[in-house]
Amino acid sequence: VELVESGGGLVPPGGSRSLSCAASGFTFSRYGMSWVRQAPGKGIEWVSTISGGGDATRYTDSVKGRFTISRDNAKNTLYLQMNSLKTEDTAVYYCATGSETTFDIGDGQGTQVTVSS
Repeated sequence: VELVESGGGLVPPGGSRSLSCAASGFTFSRYGMSWVRQAPGKGIEWVSTISGGGDATRYTDSVKGRFTISRDNAKNTLYLQMNSLKTEDTAVYYCATGSETTFDIGDGQGTQVTVSS
């Protein structure tokens, strides 16, 4: 399993950012996928999950209405569109196989998102 995240960077409060995760080494469409994040000095927090077919999504309360998870199974790619970003969204974002109760980030390096003016 290989998961490679990209798209992070410095964003002003209220701004937007789109993250991508290129997956390989497994049958992507058969797996629910998630985004999780780790803020400085804190543990890993589950953010969002999408079903294998892309027809079901879930979000942690703090990002509902602001973040949108999606996937393109033809491209083996997972996405996270983040809008109305807040300083508390600053974290390293990882994609993972699985859902909020059981996820695996593998050896992914994550992508840093910093929300700051």
